[in-house]
Amino acid sequence: MNIIPFPDRAEWPALLARPVQSTEQIEAVVAPILARVRAGGDAALVELAQQFDKVTLDATQLEVTSDVLDAAENQLSVVLKAAIRQAYQNIRTFHEAQRQTVEKIETMPGVTCWRKSVGIERVGLYIPGGTAPLFSTVLMLGVPAQLAGCREVVLCTPSNHPAIYFAAKLVGITKIFRLGGAQAIAAMAYGTESVPQVYKIFGPGNQYVTAAKMLVAKEGVAIDMPAGPSEVAVYADDSAIPAFVVADLLSQAEHGADSQVLLVSTSKRLINSVNLTMSTQLGKLPRRDLAAKALENSKAILVETHADAIDLLNQYAAEHLILSVENAEAVSDEIINAGSIFLGNYTPESAGDYASGTNHTLPTNGFARAYSGVSLDSFVKKITVQHISPDGLQVLGPVVEAMAEAESLDAHKRAVSIRLASLTEANLV
Repeated sequence: MNIIPFPDRAEWPALLARPVQSTEQIEAVVAPILARVRAGGDAALVELAQQFDKVTLDATQLEVTSDVLDAAENQLSVVLKAAIRQAYQNIRTFHEAQRQTVEKIETMPGVTCWRKSVGIERVGLYIPGGTAPLFSTVLMLGVPAQLAGCREVVLCTPSNHPAIYFAAKLVGITKIFRLGGAQAIAAMAYGTESVPQVYKIFGPGNQYVTAAKMLVAKEGVAIDMPAGPSEVAVYADDSAIPAFVVADLLSQAEHGADSQVLLVSTSKRLINSVNLTMSTQLGKLPRRDLAAKALENSKAILVETHADAIDLLNQYAAEHLILSVENAEAVSDEIINAGSIFLGNYTPESAGDYASGTNHTLPTNGFARAYSGVSLDSFVKKITVQHISPDGLQVLGPVVEAMAEAESLDAHKRAVSIRLASLTEANLV
């Protein structure tokens, strides 16, 4: 790792900057794919599957059949199925606790307001193929969709890994399609003869998938959040165990060459120990070439004080933040910008990625300053409801009349005045 001792605060923005992505160039490739699917439907999807994924399909083979889903369970080991079921239960338990009961609020006598949650009717989940079958993401997206009561949940993936199908069946996904890349996003955004149009799209993907999500968002299709390469920041002091820190850094680096890895510490000894341990652990990884590429751009930043570390970490706004420090929970109270926080020496990021219960779909690229990770709320709409009694309108009405008149919106005022007049007349009879 590149060790940077005591950088001046003026240097922090440059040190913490993510790699700049050429969005215009990527969008120029993606936009014609979107247009092609919009115009050509299933036929375009078949052509694009051949062009980009080298998969020969016809329109009748786009959807995964129930027979394939049923057979997937028999292709997995007992151990893996048990692990997936346990992860499912933990994720469900955590997200189920996010349900909110309807609470009616009387803002003034006779004026009652409340809010109800309604599941988004149709949602689309994207699971990339890539170098790893991300069946864990099927759970992370499928469980809250299931709990929210979304009526139709569509999954698109170029992968045919049985664990993806097993997880999809577990969370009750209604339709699965053998589709990848920007064309899968287009299919869910616009709908085709086979693929239902959805109202919100979730899921990770490469830069082309991300660009496709951003482009369809401009056209009115909701997406989970802006996304970039996955990232981790570790804040460690002398209470940290260097081998654990290295393992956490490498678990993020193995995602890909563009993954972001950052270590922050007030201890030069800790940083040196991590650097010495890194090569040993790296050499044992099957994906060491990918991890090594990511580590070329990684940084270990030595700071003077704990306050400096907190300020730097809040400025970085990491997707994953591991606090391997004394009094980690108290330190977490000082963090205001992060996607998900992991406390202490025995809480690896991997636990959150798979099975502790929290969601692993998190804001990257600094978006944790304003965005939350996926939750049950991501799959519902909040609809407000209000009811005003005749007595309530007599109290609230003059307030509304005065405000509407001041804004020169006479019809707004009249909608109240005509009701108040009817109440006065009724009282006179």
